[in-house]
Amino acid sequence: MEPDNTVSLVLFSGTDDKLQAAAVLTVGAAVMGRKVNVFLQYWALDALRADRVMKDHGVSPEAGEDGFRAMHDQGKTHWSELFRQSKDLGEVRLFACADSMEMFHITKDDLDPLVDGVWGVASFFAEADGPVTFI
Repeated sequence: MEPDNTVSLVLFSGTDDKLQAAAVLTVGAAVMGRKVNVFLQYWALDALRADRVMKDHGVSPEAGEDGFRAMHDQGKTHWSELFRQSKDLGEVRLFACADSMEMFHITKDDLDPLVDGVWGVASFFAEADGPVTFI
């Protein structure tokens, strides 16, 4: 059986630089007509709470102060808007990790409408047909 060209991303980090990178990859794949499933775990899921999406989530330690300034001075489209645009472009779905939701004591209602539903790990891998990218 040939892979269906689904792009499968596990988004673990909740820093703005990594959320931005995942959103750019998602938009790129959607433009190319590829199906995208994003599995939100831990701090990425926490960043997608409805009341935290637009909050400053900082950058990863390796970015340092210069990276922080570059991210904020660049004036690029916010990662949440890129995810919204990608959904308009193609078959893009974001799923909250059930285990992470339990850990943070949150429900689907606590999440931004960008999040389509809740999956366990088995559901994610059942839909992942090919390589999985971890961010």
